[in-house]
Amino acid sequence: MLEMIHGSREAMQKYRPPVTEKEIVSMKNAAWPSPFRPGLEYNSPAHGTWNIVHTGMLIPGSHQIYVCAANCNRGVVLTAAEMGAADRFSTIAVKEDDITNGQMEELVIDGVSEILEKLKRKPTVVILFTVCIHHFMGCDIAYIYRTLRERYPQQHFIEAYMDPIMQKGGITPDQKLRKAMYDCLEKREQRPEQINIIGNDLPLQPDCEMLSVLREHGCTVKDLTACDTFEEYLSMAESSVNIVTYPPAKMAGEALSERLGMRFLYLPQTFSYEEIDRQMEQLLAVLEEVNQGSSACRKVTGQADDGRTPEEQGKADEQETIVPATAWDPTALRKKCDEELERTCRLLHGMPVALDAAAVPRVLGLARLLLTHGFRVIRIYADSFSPEEEADYHWLREHAPELTVCATIHANMRVFPRGGEPVLAIGQKAAYFHQTEHFVNMVEGGGLYGYAGILGLCERIREAFLTRKDTKDLVIRKGLGCVSCI
Repeated sequence: MLEMIHGSREAMQKYRPPVTEKEIVSMKNAAWPSPFRPGLEYNSPAHGTWNIVHTGMLIPGSHQIYVCAANCNRGVVLTAAEMGAADRFSTIAVKEDDITNGQMEELVIDGVSEILEKLKRKPTVVILFTVCIHHFMGCDIAYIYRTLRERYPQQHFIEAYMDPIMQKGGITPDQKLRKAMYDCLEKREQRPEQINIIGNDLPLQPDCEMLSVLREHGCTVKDLTACDTFEEYLSMAESSVNIVTYPPAKMAGEALSERLGMRFLYLPQTFSYEEIDRQMEQLLAVLEEVNQGSSACRKVTGQADDGRTPEEQGKADEQETIVPATAWDPTALRKKCDEELERTCRLLHGMPVALDAAAVPRVLGLARLLLTHGFRVIRIYADSFSPEEEADYHWLREHAPELTVCATIHANMRVFPRGGEPVLAIGQKAAYFHQTEHFVNMVEGGGLYGYAGILGLCERIREAFLTRKDTKDLVIRKGLGCVSCI
């Protein structure tokens, strides 16, 4: 019997189904926007992307509570433990009897109450996650939150969901959470010079042109990734403009702006020079309005800067209606990017490059940028394409028709051939599938932005080419950028 089992295992290990267009396709044959049919999914060991547990931990002093069956709890429990935040995480187990006894609402309310009573340090915010089963049962979610808020008025309760059944249509759990995380902000008097960056998991690189220009204009930038206290988080309600750079957070920025009467700017990470320029023009136009509004506010209230009288301040405002944006010189920045891309391409000397959609929100745009600067891009790992990249999709079909697109979650990827010729990968999944030690360890854009982001990416590519990484150890760590206890 043992010999038969051993023989079966050997046969399974040797079995490699033929590569078909089910999991890999050339760009010229890749359908828009979904090149692969949905079906049974494979989960690779590359786990650097953030999930809802990591994101929820960004609110200072928050405590997450998940109400679900033990098998569903396993993943989120491990995530909290691996990031050293088990003390800010609790679960309420749903058992079979709870589904049939008609008391699901009481289970949630009593469970949350027991957790809060036992916590030595009361949380600023309770992020309560209900799951798929609550949708199926028609659970009265509104009643649950109304009762909890009446019972614990000193706590904020955020309505969150862990319902993967919704991932293939409608709003995803990730989008819902990014929106809900700003529900605690209540309307305050706005400060024209204060700007929010909304919905990022990772902070933007400090030297990017957008932040440099905001600093030059005397703006205070608020970002949840940099909030150390709950009050600092609440002070985001005083901002006049919300900027979103990470596509999954667009809904969050729009909802917050509408609710609190703020300006909204969607300036997503892009690898197109033309789009970077257009976005900066949008920002500068808004900043000019903000600057004028701030000047008008000072005149009305009689406030002055630097100890000057209101009259002196008024004259200064007339002379300096907008601060010169010395950080913004698109011609010089384009030239510098071209030089650095060419320098990096020469260093790689024809080494093939594989890209991963988990590394950047716009992987087709990144492929286009690299190809137009001489890089040998051979493969893109993406299960679907962003609606924002249709122009890049058509460009690649015309100019790089043999470029291959490979799925990451297709069931056949569990036995997809690993390794092969030496490859430099951008992203963890591309590194895993190619078994390469030369890769850019980056997720969700890595905080790169604008021309400075392209320069930063060139630096990361050169570092990946010149040094080796322990891929097997790195890609299994959840939430790149978080503290990991692994």
